[in-house]
This record gives sequence, C-alpha cells and structure tokens, in this order.
Amino acid sequence: MGFPMANRLADTGRELVVYDTRSEVVERAIKFGAQGASSPREVADRAEIVLASLPSPQASATVTDEVAAGAKVALFIDLSTVGSEVAQRNHATLAAHGIAALDAPVSGGVGGAKQGTLAIMVSGPRAAFETAGSVLNELGRPFFVDEKPGTAQTMKLVNNLMAATTLAATAEVMVMGVKAGLDPQVMLDVLNAGSGATHASRDKFPKAVLPRTFDYGFATGLMVKDVRLYLDEAQALDLPRELADTVAGMWESTLREQGPESDFTSIVKVLEKAAGVTVGAISRSR
Repeated sequence: MGFPMANRLADTGRELVVYDTRSEVVERAIKFGAQGASSPREVADRAEIVLASLPSPQASATVTDEVAAGAKVALFIDLSTVGSEVAQRNHATLAAHGIAALDAPVSGGVGGAKQGTLAIMVSGPRAAFETAGSVLNELGRPFFVDEKPGTAQTMKLVNNLMAATTLAATAEVMVMGVKAGLDPQVMLDVLNAGSGATHASRDKFPKAVLPRTFDYGFATGLMVKDVRLYLDEAQALDLPRELADTVAGMWESTLREQGPESDFTSIVKVLEKAAGVTVGAISRSR
C-alpha cells in the first residue's frame, strides 16, 4: 500500500523523501521522482510531514521511535493498522518530542491507493488534521473520527472485521452453490441484484476469484493481523465475539494452508479443497 500511495502523492506534484527496508522499492520510487533515504530517521531529518505505511504494530513502534528523533519533522501520519494501544503509545512518544501525530489507517486496497479514493480514518489533534488536510485529500477521503488517539484504529478494525466476515461468508456460499451444481457467475449476478450482495461478490470474486488470478492486492497475513487486533480490542472491552471468533478461525486456517503472502481472496481455496470443487468462470461456447 505504501508504494502506490507514494506514487499517487508524487503524481500530484509532492516532493518526496522515501525509505523502505527493501532497497528495490526505494529504487522504484526514485524512478517516479522521489529522493531516497537510508532510514526513517533520515526521512524525519529532511521532511516536515512524515507518513508511514507499515505491516505490523511492532514495525510502527520502531519507526515511530526513529521519527521522534528527527530534526525537521513536525507531523507524523501513520497510515498503518496497528490497534489503539500502539497508536496511543506512538502519540505519547512523539508528543514528548513536540511532534504532532495522527493515526490514519486506510481502506480501499491497492486500487484505491492508485486512484486516490481511499477511505482514511483519522484521529488525533484537530489542528494536526487541518494541517494534513491537503495531503490526505490527495490520497482519498479523510474521515475525522475523534481527537482521542487510537479511535481511528478502532474504527479501522471494525471495518476490517466486516470485510473479513463478508469475504469469508461469500466464499463459503459460493463453494456451496458450485458443489450443488450452480454456475458461479449466475450466483454472483443474483447475489448482486438482491439482498445478498457484498463487496466480495461485487468486486473481489469477479476480479480475482472467478478468473483464478488471486491478485486483489491484500495479503492473508495482513488480514489475519487485523482480525487478531480486533479480537484483542473486543476482549479488552469485555464484549461478546462469537461471530468474530468463528471468522478468525477461517482466516487462521487460510494462513496455515495458503501462507501469509497469499492474496486474501485465497480463503476460497481452503473451502474448495474441503468440498472438492473449484469456483471459476465457466467457458461457454456458442
């Protein structure tokens, strides 16, 4: 997600300083006009606004500590999904160095990042949100959730549990229909015309499952991370989570069988294997 967002900002005329642990990604960014850096600290030494898109709470905390020591940074925007506890910790770390912070997790996938149509959930100081407005609007549509640090993270976990649930449910019913002899394309047509429509049936299945490309653009490992974070927050709030636990079990199975780097649409493969069917487009000759 970080690369297409950086590319998007460069396309709008922003001057960028970029860092990634993978040197080849930095080299690709340099080709679209960014300047490379050797560390998060160097980025924070050279830029007033620093944005991060990171794969885990641990990575977010580590990068935040480096950014906090930067000489030029005044505002840190974390676009990662890390949970409210880590977000609060990061806000406090940066505040101790006089640096404003926003947690701003995004939804909309790689396509949304490329097109600048992401939904961006933001929490932190209102003044910092106003300062960041032009940058965030270039990436998508920002929603100010609350001034309390971490609340945007909670909103993102709610969003992603819904996304995880609808993708899992759509995969299960599609496998059931194919096992019973239904045409998967007809199934999607009916679902999308009626009350059973989901984002998975409208977008993910037509684009990545029926053509068997499994390249929608979000990793199974990241989805499992987000579901686990949701469960942690629900437990901390002493909430019932029967449905979330069931959905989490399906995603943990997908992680074990398909691996963390698999596309998250691969959840259907686990169900296909158990049913002995394939949910793919049916070739029709005239």
